[in-house]
Amino acid sequence: MKRYCLALDLVDDPVLIAEYEEMHKKVWPEILESITSSGIEQMEIYRTGNRLFMIMEVNEGFSFENKGAMDAGNEKVQEWEQRMWKYQQAIPGSRPGEKWIMMDKIFELRS
Repeated sequence: MKRYCLALDLVDDPVLIAEYEEMHKKVWPEILESITSSGIEQMEIYRTGNRLFMIMEVNEGFSFENKGAMDAGNEKVQEWEQRMWKYQQAIPGSRPGEKWIMMDKIFELRS
């Protein structure tokens, strides 16, 4: 399996951050289905302040291009993403409309 790590910022507002976290306790079933059917086997999101960090483990069938195409054609995913923009803001240096930004691995400890 391959692992990807991505980052995104939230609007720096404690009320909005709390709402965002609450929404992620009850992710819509259609969203969960879109994630798993794209080849994502495991996903975790962590937060510090208003910065989010996502770890995804994917199978050999996953690609960001295919996931993007699937999401573009999925009405529920588009509705979810539109709702999430209330809470999210682009990370500095991202392109217009770009949300989650791929992080570069700079260190790995192997024993």
